[in-house]
Amino acid sequence: MITSQIIQDSIDELTLITGVGLRILDTEGISIAASEGAPEVEPSMVQDFLRSPADSQGIHSLQMMKIPDGTEVPYIVAATEGKIGTDARMVVRLCKAELSALIVAYKERYDRGSFLQNLLLDNMLVIDAYTRARKLRIDVNEPRIVIVVKIDEAERNVQSMMPVLEGILNGMFSGGKDVVTAVDPGSVILIKALSPEESYEELDHVAHSIVDMVNTEAMLNVHVAYGSIASELKFISRSYKEARMAMEVGRIFYASERVIAYHTLGIGRLIYQLPESLCRIFIEETFHGRDVEAALDEETRTTIDMFFDNNLNVSETARQLFVHRNTLVYRIEKLEKATGLDIRIFDDALTFKIALMVMNYLKTQKE
Repeated sequence: MITSQIIQDSIDELTLITGVGLRILDTEGISIAASEGAPEVEPSMVQDFLRSPADSQGIHSLQMMKIPDGTEVPYIVAATEGKIGTDARMVVRLCKAELSALIVAYKERYDRGSFLQNLLLDNMLVIDAYTRARKLRIDVNEPRIVIVVKIDEAERNVQSMMPVLEGILNGMFSGGKDVVTAVDPGSVILIKALSPEESYEELDHVAHSIVDMVNTEAMLNVHVAYGSIASELKFISRSYKEARMAMEVGRIFYASERVIAYHTLGIGRLIYQLPESLCRIFIEETFHGRDVEAALDEETRTTIDMFFDNNLNVSETARQLFVHRNTLVYRIEKLEKATGLDIRIFDDALTFKIALMVMNYLKTQKE
């Protein structure tokens, strides 16, 4: 249902144009909104008018008209002649037309949101989904993607900021075929309609734009994850599940990234889907019971990360760390004694990188 503020804005604009004061009442005769110069209407007059079969009624200079919503009449509009002699009956007709259009638009928007929510959560059979989509004039063959936007857990009052986040996303993606909705606590879902030419590169730009806009408008840090492009409406549930997985995998393995895409998860996605018992066996067989955690102090972790970022190049890593080459070699050899792996060798480096990710995953499973 449309809000009283939307109704108020609409009748204020009509009054400004026509000079006729308008009042909107509910079926109990209670005033919902009134513009300047609006007439006073007794609740008993509204009740008498509702009992009559007529759609409009004129009592002296007072004009009233019913605003229907299907078989129900949720609103009554009332007006009197304006100061400039404008026909009040014509103005209430205009008001009825405008509010009726708003009722249809908002009802359709709500129905679309509810429908897509059920589709995301697999609460609807495919055949029913296609039938309802036709009634809501939703193109079932239009490509779409699901984008999940989640407020950083480090932020305060996450739940109280959810309406703010939803409002920003509505502002960014309103007026088109995109739908903003909330499915689970702590995150807002954007179902974005795409043109056939749009690629993942452009979607990555959209995701970063969301991060920047939310940070600018609300001073909030958010993480954005998106699934794969759904070529048909029935596949958006899969895109939603992929986006949620991307958000979780990103939290575990790529915490510094603000935007994460399902198709870029790589080995992190593989580890996330492995049984915990298998991960523990892998760690045991790789390190043979060594206490690797004790060897991974902050300096060693920084050295490892920089070494991997520079594709196992000792000279370049030493330069970026501002240390002598021999110092870096000493650190690597010290790590080899603690872990049994020489990360200067590609196979050992690959094994060590995977092992670190598995250890990080196991750590999150304990939390």
